[in-house]
Amino acid sequence: MDPRILEILKQITPEEQEILNGNTDVRRELYTSAKSFIIDSGRLLSKGKLIEVRPHTRFVHFPRHGHNYVEMVYMCAGSTTHIINGSHRIVLSEGDLLLLGQNATQEILPAGENDIAVNFIILPEFFDKAIHMLESGSILYNFILSTLQAHNAGRSYLHFHVRDALPVQNLIENMIWTLVQKSSAPNTINQFSMGLLFLNLTSFADAIDYEEGELFDQNLVFMALQYIDEHYRSGTLEEYASSVHMKPYAISRLLKQHTSRNFKELLMERRLQQAAYLLANTKLPAEDILHAVGYENSSFFYRKFREKYQKSPREFRRISQPPNR
Repeated sequence: MDPRILEILKQITPEEQEILNGNTDVRRELYTSAKSFIIDSGRLLSKGKLIEVRPHTRFVHFPRHGHNYVEMVYMCAGSTTHIINGSHRIVLSEGDLLLLGQNATQEILPAGENDIAVNFIILPEFFDKAIHMLESGSILYNFILSTLQAHNAGRSYLHFHVRDALPVQNLIENMIWTLVQKSSAPNTINQFSMGLLFLNLTSFADAIDYEEGELFDQNLVFMALQYIDEHYRSGTLEEYASSVHMKPYAISRLLKQHTSRNFKELLMERRLQQAAYLLANTKLPAEDILHAVGYENSSFFYRKFREKYQKSPREFRRISQPPNR
């Protein structure tokens, strides 16, 4: 991370100075007026803002609490230990990213002076642009869709190990810089930055942790979406069902229930998404691309591609690539 940003984030805040002076309890009145410890976005966001960033409060045990917003925690340096939903212990190391839905509870063990984390406080409407940039049915799409509903019992957190993912790190750093510097129109800038961040994160399905042992059906759906993301070229329903020791029809039924599409439809959508990406970003012939994404029947591929994008692959490439490309 840029040393200038770290220098800003490392400064001792007035709240932290009180803790160092001997006040060892979190001052709840800074975060909420409610009896239950639900942190109120109204206490942390200025009027009209959809997103804010603030350094995590160090030197104190932050007791179990909830949020009436979506929180994204990014570990800039050092590490912090979080207990999610009372039982899931997560250690965030430098470069890690944690997404918390509105239905999650969080407890944070004391952090030291060099353990620098930032909390993004995000109102649900902030994701309006970002979610439209994602392909429906992807892991992040389904997570964001469920977490925007405050009382939804879906997945409550995603933990990304993306320290070595340079595009992800750059996008997060840019967002932090924009918010720390109070630049003009931060909502618009960061809404598009968040969309780009999510698009990049979809490439790291194998770097995501999530809660085990709860919400069995949702876990199966989540893992199926991960499987499709990683094995869209040659994956099969039978292979995935065998890996989780279930009947294929049961998996397909669950997917239909939670995503409105069965396994075959989700697999085809992922293949077509990848084909569209290759058409827009490479010079590979369409015939090579259809084989690269797992199709053998060219007539079927061309028909399905036109159904999804209302254009032939050639037409799609012509409008997607700059003339001098």
